[in-house]
Amino acid sequence: MNSEIFIATQEQLNFKKSQIEKVLTLTEEGNTIPFIARYRKEITGNLDEIEIKTIIDTFERKKSLYERKQAIIKSISAQEKLTPELKKQIEAAEKLQDVEDLYLPYKRKKKTKASIAKENGLLPLAIFILKQNNQVVEQSEQFLNEKINSVEEALNGAIDILAESFSEDAKLRQWIRHEAAGRSLIESELKNAEKDEKRIFEMYYQFSELASKLPNYRILAINRGEKLGVLKVKLTHDLDKIQRFYQARFITKVSESQPYLEKAIEQALKKSILPAIERELRAELTERAEQSAIDVFADNLKHLLLQSPLKGQVVLGFDPAYRTGAKLAVVDETGKLLKVEVIYPVKPAKANEIERAGERLIDLIEKYQVTMISIGNGTASRESEHFVAEQLKKIKRKVYYVITNEAGASVYSASENARREFPQLTVEKRSAISIARRIQDPLAELVKIDPKSIGVGQYQHDVAQKKLSESLDFTVETVVNQVGVNLNTASAELLEHVAGLNKVIAENIVTYREANGLIQSRTEVKKVPRLGPKAFEQSAGFLRVLESKNPFDNTAIHPESYQVTNQLLEVLGIQKSTLGDKKSIEQLQAVNVSQMAVQLSIGETTLIDIIDNLQKPGRDIRDSLSRPVLKSDVLSIEDLVVGQALEGTVRNVTDFGAFVDIGVKHDGLVHISKLAKKFIKHPSEVVSVGDVIKVWVINIDLTKEKVGLSMIGSD
Repeated sequence: MNSEIFIATQEQLNFKKSQIEKVLTLTEEGNTIPFIARYRKEITGNLDEIEIKTIIDTFERKKSLYERKQAIIKSISAQEKLTPELKKQIEAAEKLQDVEDLYLPYKRKKKTKASIAKENGLLPLAIFILKQNNQVVEQSEQFLNEKINSVEEALNGAIDILAESFSEDAKLRQWIRHEAAGRSLIESELKNAEKDEKRIFEMYYQFSELASKLPNYRILAINRGEKLGVLKVKLTHDLDKIQRFYQARFITKVSESQPYLEKAIEQALKKSILPAIERELRAELTERAEQSAIDVFADNLKHLLLQSPLKGQVVLGFDPAYRTGAKLAVVDETGKLLKVEVIYPVKPAKANEIERAGERLIDLIEKYQVTMISIGNGTASRESEHFVAEQLKKIKRKVYYVITNEAGASVYSASENARREFPQLTVEKRSAISIARRIQDPLAELVKIDPKSIGVGQYQHDVAQKKLSESLDFTVETVVNQVGVNLNTASAELLEHVAGLNKVIAENIVTYREANGLIQSRTEVKKVPRLGPKAFEQSAGFLRVLESKNPFDNTAIHPESYQVTNQLLEVLGIQKSTLGDKKSIEQLQAVNVSQMAVQLSIGETTLIDIIDNLQKPGRDIRDSLSRPVLKSDVLSIEDLVVGQALEGTVRNVTDFGAFVDIGVKHDGLVHISKLAKKFIKHPSEVVSVGDVIKVWVINIDLTKEKVGLSMIGSD
């Protein structure tokens, strides 16, 4: 491990040296982030997945910066222009941009006006002007030759040399960069109204705001408007101030050189420095905004994946549509498909078709003893909800329905995995199966879909897709391993997100199950092809085997801790068969952790985790989270009144507020100012996707079908 890179990493992060060192060492040894976070807490000082990833990512960034510095030093040295002072400046630079600024004068360039002027022997004239001498015109006459035919041509060449020199001054560029970042304005104006038929970007037709104060979502909106050709965007600077700063640097007395220096400064600023700084500033603003959007998307995705499953339910998935009919799919408690069908429950279907659709829906509910209906929230969703609510009134037992976010269902339905599982079904019928399974186990179903298609982001199509994918993949991996995976029911798509496993091993596990029946223990999984010792070490603690005779296999206790766990139970006199009983729970809760850790020669943190898992074998962390809102009747926007209190589910969280499903056609918006009585920087401080919250209606727009909500009551 390079000590210089390590020191740079340590200086940037607020972690102990030993923590950074241990994380990097564990990573080099091939350990995954979930494994390190869960089973190496004593070593890392209890760092979580986010903190571990921050250390790894920071180290990689510092490594890239270090390698770039070395390459630049080598390049300048090869030109025999590397001074001790310059080398020291490069090595001390903390940002890549500062390194590139220092390298700029030595960077190999294509031919420029300045380089041609130097070839024509005009460098001495440029130096003469820079020294603020008089008799500039007379001096210029000495440089006339077969290539320089006039005094004007000589002076212009000297100005080109000076302008390039000014533009390559690292300290001056840094000052302008700081000035622009703090004081320059982002301005936008309408470029082409025809490309904005719905006037989505209307507020930006004449818009101006300090770049440093511009909210992230506005940066992305302006960028999108510019990309679509709707807006013309520019940065406006205090050019007079910037020019005065340069003039104070290079013009210290009155001389005949002054107008030529002023012209060189103006040329350097307008043609080189400001355009480059503007590109950098726009890029920095975009990067900041994109990172914020990616973070919001990842946080929303995390809470969506962690939604509480509705276990033990026979579910009817209802994929609404108008003309093509609603696709229905009934799945049993394990998600196994029982029946698919198409009905025509809403207009333009004829009255007799709608009546038959109702009869058929009731038949399916009764035949398969459906306990829950999952209605997709897409086209014709609310009309379908009315239809379902009316039919449920005709059933004597209680059957509930939920409105389910169907984003990405069509993507899954057309995927190779869906075709392989249901080759005989149409895409629409597969979509109904996905909608049904989503409420049984949201995590197991949603991992089958590209996270970008799930629809809980903000401007997700406008951000760097590689960074977005990496962030979302990390989120999925973290959640999957925090929850754990049932080894005997998990799909290959779910298994490949388990720490230490990959797509090939995941598919091999499924193939092994199909050939040999249910896996009976964690150790049996070692028989799966390509699942070697390292893969087993990394994955075992996250795999659950409900069928195992050893209850430890249905907990987050790692096999490496089985021996000490048995010792703990022996000391306490607890039988494995009684784990989860009231008496054993009380005994475990009464353990003096400090004393027991010494007695068993184990770390206290690991012991606490073992005791916690022994109290509730098979526990699902999602069971304690918000459950979906179950409904038996319908609500329309016309039913709402200002001041009305409602219960709703948070569907999406953005920079400016939260969208809440309250049962009407479109989600209502709780603006950030209405989320809490105190000031908050971001809605995620108060709400998360999947939260069930109480809200009050504060405004209703029937024309636009928009509902304003508040979490702090009506005004």
